[in-house]
Amino acid sequence: MYHVLDNPAWNALVSGNKHLANGADVAKYFDKAVSPFAALKENNVANFQTIYNLIPQTGATLFVTPEQITIPAPWQVLQFIAGQQMVYNDVNEPEQVSLPLVPLTQKDVPQMLGLTKLTNPGPFAERTIEFGHYFGIFNGQQLVAMAGQRLHVFGYAEISAVCTHPDYLGRGYARQLLLHQIKRIKMAGDIPFLHVRDDNYRAIKVYQSLGFKTRRNIYFYVAKNA
Repeated sequence: MYHVLDNPAWNALVSGNKHLANGADVAKYFDKAVSPFAALKENNVANFQTIYNLIPQTGATLFVTPEQITIPAPWQVLQFIAGQQMVYNDVNEPEQVSLPLVPLTQKDVPQMLGLTKLTNPGPFAERTIEFGHYFGIFNGQQLVAMAGQRLHVFGYAEISAVCTHPDYLGRGYARQLLLHQIKRIKMAGDIPFLHVRDDNYRAIKVYQSLGFKTRRNIYFYVAKNA
C-alpha cells in the first residue's frame, strides 16, 4: 500500500515545502541554493524528460526513490546511495534536553556551510536554512554542532543536517540536538523521520537508541542534467 513517505521529496514539494517548489504538475524541484532534490509524481521516462527540461541549473540533482530504478538518458547518474528511512513513533516522552541550544539565523550560514562541508551530513547550500528550525551548539563563537529540518510531508517532518565537528565528537551533542528536534516536531503535531546512509553505523545506532525504527530501505541517485 502506498505511503506518503514512499515518495518523500514529491510529497514535501506539494505539501509542507510547496512555498519552495518550482516545476509542473508531474515534476517539481527546489532551487539548487535551497536543496538539490527534484521529484516526480511518478517515476517514468516521460516525467524524467520533463524534469530534465524544467531544471534551469546545471550540476547535480538528487532523486530519492523507494525502489532501485534505472534513470533514463539524457540524465547521467553520478552516484548511487543506499539508505534507510527511519521514523520516530515512540509514544513515551523523550528525555529532557540539558544543553543550551541556539536558534541559527542567516548570520550563521557561513559557519553552517563550513561545518557541513567538513562533516558531510548531506547536501547543504546557501539557502538550505529556509527549510527552518535549525539549532546549534557553540563553543564560544564557533559553531560545533547543529541539526534542523528539511522535508515536511503531510504530517511528517524530516530531521536533517545532524552534524558535529570532529573535535567535539563523543560529547552527546547530536543526541541533544535530535531530542530537541523530536520535541519540536511532536509539539507541532507531526511525526519525526530521517534518512541515513546504510553504512553510517554510528548514526544508525544513535537514532535507534532514541526510538527511531527503520521503516524501509530508500535509495538516492545523484544525477547530472547537463
